[in-house]
Amino acid sequence: MSPLTITTRVTLSGPVLEITGDLDHATAPALRKAVDHLHWAGGQLLLLDLGGLQFCDSSGISTLLATRNLAIEAGCDIALAAVPANTTRILRIVGLDRVFTIHPDTSAAMALRSATS
Repeated sequence: MSPLTITTRVTLSGPVLEITGDLDHATAPALRKAVDHLHWAGGQLLLLDLGGLQFCDSSGISTLLATRNLAIEAGCDIALAAVPANTTRILRIVGLDRVFTIHPDTSAAMALRSATS
């Protein structure tokens, strides 16, 4: 079991949360707390960088969905970046690869955002 670490940074496009470790029943509330403390404005992009994610269970997936709902309520876009293969597989199985915008990495997400802004 790897401890969950969430690093938040602010970009011109919006907040980026770098999530590393295990996102599961025990750690999912930490992500929710991090999201609750974000300062964001309508039209921004909330980017979740999952490149360091080692494990994600159903509680983690539920928290990603709750985060998406909060972003939408705030008038923001949300995207996932650097999603590990095992998590990508889960997202595909449950159809969430059609709900979340998924980028190969943070740089690609930011470049696309800059090009469309």
